[in-house]
Amino acid sequence: MFQPSGQEMQLSIHAKTLSTQNSSDLMQANANEMSVAARDNMQNGGFSQAESIIQASQKLQQDLHTFGMKIKQHEDNLKFLKSQKNKLEYTILDLQVVIGTYHSSSTLKIENKDNSQLTNEEEINEQILRHEKSAAGILCQLKTRHGTQASLLPLTKDVVGIVATLGKVDNNDVSRIFCEYLGVETMLAIICKTYEGVKALEMYDNEGCINKNSGLHGLGASIGRSLDGQFLVICLESLRPYAGEFVTDDPQRRLDILKPRLPNGECPAGFLGFAVNMIRVDIANLFCLIPSGHGLRETLFYNLFSRLQVYKTRADMIQALPCISDGAVSLDGGIIRSTGVFSMGSREDVDVRFPIASARSKQPENYIETERQIKEMSLKKDKIVDDVKREQRLLNAAKYNFDRKKNEFLTFLTESSSYASQCQVQTAQDRFVPR
Repeated sequence: MFQPSGQEMQLSIHAKTLSTQNSSDLMQANANEMSVAARDNMQNGGFSQAESIIQASQKLQQDLHTFGMKIKQHEDNLKFLKSQKNKLEYTILDLQVVIGTYHSSSTLKIENKDNSQLTNEEEINEQILRHEKSAAGILCQLKTRHGTQASLLPLTKDVVGIVATLGKVDNNDVSRIFCEYLGVETMLAIICKTYEGVKALEMYDNEGCINKNSGLHGLGASIGRSLDGQFLVICLESLRPYAGEFVTDDPQRRLDILKPRLPNGECPAGFLGFAVNMIRVDIANLFCLIPSGHGLRETLFYNLFSRLQVYKTRADMIQALPCISDGAVSLDGGIIRSTGVFSMGSREDVDVRFPIASARSKQPENYIETERQIKEMSLKKDKIVDDVKREQRLLNAAKYNFDRKKNEFLTFLTESSSYASQCQVQTAQDRFVPR
């Protein structure tokens, strides 16, 4: 917003006092001098000259006020137009991410016509079972043998699942980089709804040692799989959930997180989205999974990924460094874990990954309509950009005219003040002249 300088504000106040009699002491003194001079001149036949001074002052006041109002009007117009432009850019970006993700998945499917290259849920179970002495491997073996009956056991009734089985992604590139970022230990973590469920997985004797005959240890021994080493357990009700809004009318309840912006206001090239929103969650796990009413996205996956950004290439990610605050990854293997912390070296071959969503579930509904909306909004944005340029030119012209008129008014004040002083001196001299 245009802010006049101190001198300009004083001039503006002086201008108003000529009509409202509410000026600063200095401007009031100038006005009084002009008034005295005008009165004396009227007495001496100088009425026309005094009147012309007052009219010129009022005209300059009005001109300054007019230019000031034009500046405010153009600034308000610019603020509104830029707000509309930002809204359109955010909406276009959201639609482009949906379309772009679908194109990426479609390309991958064409290149990999052999469906065996796409990681499905059965393969995920096989990957977990290969970790024979892990807690996740024992739970997966139990489910394989007993199916849905396994979830009815007191030991497992509070278990939601294993991280690797609780979400799906659009393609192998996304699956691989997410797994590299999280690591195999987190991918095999067991998720429980409450702390009571966590306690049931492992019990201790009076001396604080693990009771190998109870919990997962006892279950593993009963099926011929001894549990070896440590394992992660995540308690959903103990996690701090995402506190913001959700994307309106989104069946996947994606989190409404502001898109990153470079210092110039543009969205970084190659930005695909936030990792937390690129996980597809089963409908059953989207709502009311725990007593607080929260689902997996705003609890588990938000705590695992936070606002992790995803880019197409490492080069795109590096270019976006100024707007990365909670880490980022790229589909070609780049990883920034937090501000200033980079993962380097050869890529890890994590042997547990997220399953791939089916092509049908990946294709956005009303695909043609979405493309039409993108084109229509892009045209609107281009028009607004032109309007912004036009308003900026008008604003610059108004500021130029205001400055020119301000200097003219300043010169007028100087000259009129000098004239008033001369009149006062002349009047004083005339009073002492003998008649």
